[in-house]
Amino acid sequence: MGQKLNILYIYQPLQILGIYRIGIIGGSGLDDPSKQIFQPRNIIKREDAKNDFGLPSSHLYVGSISGVEVVLLSRHGPGHKISPTGINYRANLEAFRNLGCTHVLASTACGSLAENITKGQLVIPNDFIDRTIHRKNTFYDNTSEYYEGVRHIPMFPAFDCKTMDLIEQAAQNLGISVMKGATVVTIEGPRFSSRAESNMFRQWGGHLINMTTCPEVYLAKEAGLLYASIAIATDYDCWKESEDNVCVSDVLAIFKQNVEKVTSLLIKSVELIGQEDWTQSITNAKNLVKNSNVTH
Repeated sequence: MGQKLNILYIYQPLQILGIYRIGIIGGSGLDDPSKQIFQPRNIIKREDAKNDFGLPSSHLYVGSISGVEVVLLSRHGPGHKISPTGINYRANLEAFRNLGCTHVLASTACGSLAENITKGQLVIPNDFIDRTIHRKNTFYDNTSEYYEGVRHIPMFPAFDCKTMDLIEQAAQNLGISVMKGATVVTIEGPRFSSRAESNMFRQWGGHLINMTTCPEVYLAKEAGLLYASIAIATDYDCWKESEDNVCVSDVLAIFKQNVEKVTSLLIKSVELIGQEDWTQSITNAKNLVKNSNVTH
C-alpha cells in the first residue's frame, strides 16, 4: 500500500498544474504495452492498484511520452489469459481514475462489417451497439461510496470528439491511413458471430465488431474520463463469402503486421493531447456525470 500512496503523492501536484495524465489500454496484440511503447518508470502491482471494484487486469506501468504522464494497462492481462467477459472493466478504469488520469486511449482488434474497411485499416470509432449481457455495466450500483446514487448518462457522443480529432491529426502527421467515424458492435464472446448474426449487424449499421469496447466506453464516461479508441480491422468476421472466415491466428497475424502503426499512432496522439488545454473538456465530462444524478 505504501507504494501506491507514494505514487499518488507525487502525481497530485502535476494535475493541479494542468498536466494531463493519459491511460492507455493495450488490447489483443498489445498484451505487453510497457515494452512496446516505453520503458516504465514505475510499476504498480495489481495488489497495490486494487480498488472498490477489485483488481485490474494487469500491473500498471507508469512513464511518460513527450513529457506527458502515461499509465499503461493490458486489457487481457499478461499472456492474454483473461477472456473478454472475464475482464474487470470497472477495476481497470477505476485504477486509471485513482491515478489521476483524465484521458483513456484504447486499442482494439476488430472484425470489419463493411466493404470499405479492409484488413489492416485503422479506424476511430464514434458510436457503438452493445450486445453484451453478462458484464458489470455501471459504477453506480452501490458498490463504492464514490459512485453514489443512480445516474442516467447520455451516450452520444459516446467517444470524446476532441480526442478523436487529435488521433486523426496524429495519423495525418504520420502519413497513416485512418478512417474516423464508425459504429462498433460489441458481442459477448468468446465465440465469433454466426453468418446470420454477422449479416444482421451489417443491416443494423455496424461497421466493426469486437468483444471489448462495451462496457469500457460507457464506464469511462461514468468515471468522467475522456475516452477514445484506435481500432484495427483484422478480418471480415464471416459475412464476406469471398474471404476466409475469421480465425484467431489470422487476427493476430494482421495485428502483428500493423502493430508498429498502432503504437506510433498512440505515441503521436499522446504528444498532441499534451499540447492542448483540456480544462473545459474535463469540467464538462464531470458536470455531465453530476447532472445525470436522479437520486434525491
